[in-house]
Amino acid sequence: MSITEISIKRPALVIVIFTVLGILGLLSYSQLNYNLLPKFEAPVMSVITLYPGAAAGEVETSVTKKIEDALSSLENLDKIQSTSQEGVSLVVIQLLQSANVDESVQDAQRKVNAILSQLPDDVDAPTINKFSTDDLPILQMGVSANVSPTTFYKMVEDRIQPQLAKIQGVGQITLVGGEERQIKVNLDPERLQAYHLSLNQVTQAIITANQDFPTGKVETTDQQYSLRIAAKFASLDQLRKLVVSTQPSGSRITLEDIAEVEDGIAEITTINRINGRTSIGLIVQKQADANAVDVSKKVKAELSKIEKMYAAEKVKFNIANDSSIYTLASANAVQEDLILAVIIVAAVMLIFLHSLRSSLIVMVAIPASMISTFILMYVFNFSLNLMTLMALSLVVGILVDDSIVVLENIYRHMEMGKDKRTAALDGRNEIGFTALAITLVDVVVFLPMSLVSGLIGNILREFALVVVFSTLMSLFVSFTITPMLASRFGKLDHFTKNTLWGRISLGFEDLFTRLQDAYTRILKWSLGHRWAIYLGAFILFVGSIALVPAGFIGSEFAAQGDRGEMIIQLELEPQVTMYQNNQTTRRVEQLLMEQPEVKLVLSKVGYTSAQMGAGTGSNNRSELTVLLVDRKERSVTTEEFGAKIKEKIQKLPGIKAKAAATSITGNANTAPVQIVLKGTELDKVRQAAETVMDVVKRTPGTTDVEFSVEDPNPELQVQLDRERMAALGLSVNDVGSTLRTAFNGNDDSKYREGQYEYDIHIALDRFNRANSDDVSNIPFVNNQGKLVSLKQFATVSQELGASKLERRDRLSAITVNAQVVGRPIGTVGADIQKVMQTKKLPEGIVIEYAGSLQQQSDAFGSLGIALLIAIVFVYLIMVALYDSFLYPFIVLFSLPVALIGALMALALALENLSIFSIIGMIMLMGLVAKNAILLVDFTNHLKEQGMPVREALVEAGRERLRPILMTTIAMIFGMLPIALASGAGAETKNGLAWVIIGGLTSSLLLTLVLVPSAYLTFELAITKVKKRFGRKSDSIAPVPSLSEETK
Repeated sequence: MSITEISIKRPALVIVIFTVLGILGLLSYSQLNYNLLPKFEAPVMSVITLYPGAAAGEVETSVTKKIEDALSSLENLDKIQSTSQEGVSLVVIQLLQSANVDESVQDAQRKVNAILSQLPDDVDAPTINKFSTDDLPILQMGVSANVSPTTFYKMVEDRIQPQLAKIQGVGQITLVGGEERQIKVNLDPERLQAYHLSLNQVTQAIITANQDFPTGKVETTDQQYSLRIAAKFASLDQLRKLVVSTQPSGSRITLEDIAEVEDGIAEITTINRINGRTSIGLIVQKQADANAVDVSKKVKAELSKIEKMYAAEKVKFNIANDSSIYTLASANAVQEDLILAVIIVAAVMLIFLHSLRSSLIVMVAIPASMISTFILMYVFNFSLNLMTLMALSLVVGILVDDSIVVLENIYRHMEMGKDKRTAALDGRNEIGFTALAITLVDVVVFLPMSLVSGLIGNILREFALVVVFSTLMSLFVSFTITPMLASRFGKLDHFTKNTLWGRISLGFEDLFTRLQDAYTRILKWSLGHRWAIYLGAFILFVGSIALVPAGFIGSEFAAQGDRGEMIIQLELEPQVTMYQNNQTTRRVEQLLMEQPEVKLVLSKVGYTSAQMGAGTGSNNRSELTVLLVDRKERSVTTEEFGAKIKEKIQKLPGIKAKAAATSITGNANTAPVQIVLKGTELDKVRQAAETVMDVVKRTPGTTDVEFSVEDPNPELQVQLDRERMAALGLSVNDVGSTLRTAFNGNDDSKYREGQYEYDIHIALDRFNRANSDDVSNIPFVNNQGKLVSLKQFATVSQELGASKLERRDRLSAITVNAQVVGRPIGTVGADIQKVMQTKKLPEGIVIEYAGSLQQQSDAFGSLGIALLIAIVFVYLIMVALYDSFLYPFIVLFSLPVALIGALMALALALENLSIFSIIGMIMLMGLVAKNAILLVDFTNHLKEQGMPVREALVEAGRERLRPILMTTIAMIFGMLPIALASGAGAETKNGLAWVIIGGLTSSLLLTLVLVPSAYLTFELAITKVKKRFGRKSDSIAPVPSLSEETK
């Protein structure tokens, strides 16, 4: 007994099965997380090492190269790149896709630990991180209050931050900016000289005097006590009165004799402001597997409570970036598209089937398939994200295909005079294998997408599998619910002109009959003029392909959506102070807030976002996150506004500005055009980079063209006379540690007040570290107790030193970066590569294209392979089902004609070729093959009944025209809401929808004549071959139809 027969005879069983699936599906749906992107861990990790005070060249030599050498033997290593700048080394490791990232991180930790002894003593322990979408910030905000800055910082650090951190799902919270309390010991070098003291002596005296000592235990006969010396400073007066040294005369030198002890604030390295008001920045990350939308909602609810709790202090939060808003907006937009698509498909069904009950029988397939899909999504730990939601909206037309084909055939059997149950069983059995074939074709075109590697595979895997799950469920529905409902509620309606609906239905049937007649005439003519059909299709195919190189269709990795968020990065002259940077940034803020399009400005002075979601500090840089008003309230796009405001900003003196849309990570979008030059000699690399930069600047559409490495910064270099040092009784270590304390400070000692601790910062006072003379006059005490100044054994000179150095695959490198405006990124990249092929670079220089260009190349290559595999799989499915290696080629004839409409639609809609439009083309392979399958299978069925091949082709075309039109028009109209959408995330889907609409349209118009023509050509060719070899010359034995094999 077949599954359909069981469904018809035992409908209660089917109702129970789908009720259970429905309940489980809804429960699963309630447990699914909302995320912006599918969760994945890229095979990338970073090693960040801090070397305070060290210049970029020293960082590269002493830290970066040693870490690179240690990690070069890492298993599954693909690429290694590094950046060295003042005080920071960043090494980024890209692993092979097959690598286990967690194991690689552990292996890397072992290798780095093995070389720790080779790194300078003052280097902080390297930290190794892996990349995961769970680590992306979900909220960025600023908080302000009407209290003193140091009190407010402590309030945020010790009360507000912990209160937010305890919220379920909240991970790390990072503070940016603020004024942190610090106990400053400002040493006077002249007093040090007067008392014959060195900085190291004073520092050591403070550290050794400010300690708690556990000294053991005291036991009595009945009790035991821990013994501890409490020697921490109890007050600032104790610190001031600390005896630093005793003179030979017996007089004591206290700290206040040689220094000013100040209860102040730490040196400000970052300033955070919201709409011009100084604040403390908070960056919130979620825990792994937490629901980003739920966490964001809980955090915002807690922010309201905190504002009420600290109403007296007027604590106020301003959210600058909330990923959940875009996630929910995108999800809601997809849901709206989905609902519209369902309504449109239902209307198409109603028009073709003329019966509300028949339309409902078909439409049941959508919720039954979709809700059941949520079960598998939950089991496979998928989330509701842009890709899975897009899959659900795109699959609406596919879900009704099988039910349409089955129901249409059931009604055809009812018209033969069979009762409902017999018609339901016979109709499903006759068409069942065809339904299986068209479903498997859909499945096999999406399966290769789920197996693609790299970034594109991480993005598309959930998308492809959701389509596969729901499509297979729709097949199950068409074999169970559809025939069961048709056997109970199916009814042939006989319309008269007495009712409005009757007149509409009869009018439609009359129109459809005329369409059938017209198609029959065209098909008969086509079968007699097959080569004209082939030639016409070939010309259209070549012409559509030519649209790409002719420039009518551009290319890009993915369309950039207009989120209404952008980041402006400012760069001033290298020697500017934090104060000057702050003043300049305020002027830019004022300019921005005067623009009617601007809603909010979050400023981070002295800070810019960097790779791996990290951030870097620099006195001459700032970053402003700009929120624009809703798209409906402004006449310009984010990109257009960025170009306009950048032009205004650069009119201000001494500013270099870059404007870029905010990426999904919450940071500035990296430059889409990145061209890497690498080699063994840095001079040759720079020469090659100059050549490339000239080419990029001349290419239309490029802007913000710059090198990844920066111009050299002025620096003071101390050249030591080692012989003189030895004679004076000083070591390099003494000199280095003294200079670092003098100009960078020493924070090793802490001042405790209550339950809180604050840094004791020991350094020269600001007025005595302002120029090169101050460096030369630094006092030292040698091993004989004599006072020596730096100028006695060293010279201080002003030089230029590299501020940032880059390496790729352990070679010196420079990257030429550029933003793209007004043209597709891929088109700009192709123009650059074309010109670079004519340029001669210095010997030994290697050029690589990175950024979006590399992503696009890798993605297009991977999707191209997936497309070829999909075509092969479609062919193999046909071979297995037809038991023939020749007839499947007839079905493949329908595939190229889909590209004609797809490419023409892209050109007419002004859309670019992107990963999503290529996904649409892969999707088309399954959709258009179904029409060919319906024609070929029904032709085979008629031939088995003895009908000549030409008549069989004409009759098959006439009889299958209705289901072909129903499935194709349902899909085309179901795609229209997505193609015309303008909501959040719509840009990524528009091109895909136009590809499907165009491809299905051209396929509908051409497949109906091309496939029968190809079928006849194959038949005649095989007949000739059989004649030549002396076989029977009349019509060849037909290939069994799919439906025949199910009987």
